This record gives sequence, structure tokens and C-alpha cells, in this order.
Amino acid sequence: MEIHPGARIGRRFFVDHGSGVVIGETAEIGDDVLLYQGVILGGVSLEKKKRHPTIGSHVMIGAGTIVLGPVTIGEGARIGAASLVVNDVPPHAIAVGVPARIGLGFTGRDIQQLTDNKLPDPIAEAFQFMGKQMETLEKRMVEMEQKQGVKVELDQYIEEKKREIRKIFSAPVHFNMGEGI
Repeated sequence: MEIHPGARIGRRFFVDHGSGVVIGETAEIGDDVLLYQGVILGGVSLEKKKRHPTIGSHVMIGAGTIVLGPVTIGEGARIGAASLVVNDVPPHAIAVGVPARIGLGFTGRDIQQLTDNKLPDPIAEAFQFMGKQMETLEKRMVEMEQKQGVKVELDQYIEEKKREIRKIFSAPVHFNMGEGI
């Protein structure tokens, strides 16, 4: 673990498995922050100015996450494992992915109930939404074809793949950071 002596760190800061953690010179970390292994709070410049992240209090940052530049992670935010954060994250928000995307539509209670091992996957949610849209369009096309007397045979391979994909994306998807995902 490398922590630059110039970094400012608040009270009750906890690193769960410090291997690979890097905290840059101008990083600022609030109180009650939890970092998992491999988190990097890095800079994107060599200039002598604020060039590392500012992390608010009560923030959790998942394993393998990289936070680059003078971005701000707001109080109470949660960052999913293996995310790349290059933009500010609002207070009490959830950010996941590469680049990190902000999860929307969560209440404060929802965020409080999320534990360190359960964060939503906005990419999977987007796929679920698009799948439902495609199903609706396919139904409408079949209805139109039937009204016009057009008979189209369904490709069994495509139908089988659609069932597999629906099965994968039908349940709510969460990152389980305890297993290194």
C-alpha cells in the first residue's frame, strides 16, 4: 500500500486488504471511508496543484476501482468494484462500471440498505430495458404480419438464445465484491 505523506485522511479510515492501494499526494479523504484492495486515488497531471480525488465522508469504494484526477466523490456515495471514476459522483449516489455510471432512482433508504457486497449493475438494467423494448416491437410486427397474411417461421436458434439471455438478465443483478467481481 502506498499513501503519499501529503494526502489528508479523516478519522476511522479503513482499508480492507491494503494490497495495491495507492493514495496520491493531494488526495483528501473524509471520515468513515472504506476502501477495498487495489483502489487507486490517482492524479492525471504532474503540475503542483490539486490533482487527486476528494472523497467525502461515509464513502465505500469497491476493490480494483481507479479514481483519477481532481474529482469529488460525494458523502455517502458507493462505488462498485473495478470501476473507473473520472467524473464527480454526487452525494449518496451509486457509481458502477468503466467509465463509472451513476445509478439513478435510488432513495436514501435504498442506498442505506445496500451492503458492501451488493451494488446494482446499470449496464444489465439497460440490457433488460432494451430486451423488453425489442420484445414489444417483435410482438407488434408479428401482429401486423398476421393481419396481412404473411407467415414467417421463427428461427429456433434465435429463440433459444433469447431464452438464455432472458434467464441471465431476468433477476436483479448485483456485484458481489466479496468474490472479487
